[in-house]
Amino acid sequence: AGTYLLCERILALAGNLYPSFASVLVGIGVFYCLAGKTLIKEVKAVFEAVDRSTEEGRRQVGRIVGRDTSRLSPQEIRAAALETLAENLSDGVIAPMFWFALLGLPGMMAYKMVNTLDSMIGYKNERYFEFGQIAARLDDLANYIPARLTAWLMLAVSGNLNKMDLVKRFGPAHASPNSGYPEAALAAILNCRFGGTHDYFGKPVEKPYIGTNERTFTTEDMLIAIKTNGNAELAMGLIVCLASMIIH
Repeated sequence: AGTYLLCERILALAGNLYPSFASVLVGIGVFYCLAGKTLIKEVKAVFEAVDRSTEEGRRQVGRIVGRDTSRLSPQEIRAAALETLAENLSDGVIAPMFWFALLGLPGMMAYKMVNTLDSMIGYKNERYFEFGQIAARLDDLANYIPARLTAWLMLAVSGNLNKMDLVKRFGPAHASPNSGYPEAALAAILNCRFGGTHDYFGKPVEKPYIGTNERTFTTEDMLIAIKTNGNAELAMGLIVCLASMIIH
């Protein structure tokens, strides 16, 4: 709430001083709230690193995932990168744009604060289990519609809307009420399987499988996933522009 009100006040003051200055601040704010390009760069780096050596791949994927990467196999490293790419398409791009369309830059900034707090303290471990619950629940609420919209966009831009049944089947299986939907969409697009048991903070966490076809991941899968992400981001951008034109 504080982030929303502070951003709103800054934009109001900027608009009173010079109307165009407020528009410039909105443009800068939107630029820094979207993380699509950074994520794609990191996922590419993971696939390139694991092709050189498993140990290098483990270090590289450790930059973008919360699980323990010290014992991951090359297959698990690639899977982790693809899962993160799908999940963070929602968190890093579609959800911020969704809240921008509804509440402008203040809404977008407030969403990023909610999402950042969840990343910092929304963990089920001894230190954060009680302290981080509000952050985690707020993040679940803020991402409820964007996560499902992300899955739909991914299927639409890749020509796989006929696979929505798979998303409806596997999306709710994830421990998170939201993360499973974009992951299920990518599993449908790639005809693959995500999930399994991974270590978080020294404890094994068993994640349900998403998808049915257990196969080896390749660089081609990464390229398809990146193309899907880029097209979904573009489609969401067009939707937001059209919505803004209709509203104003």
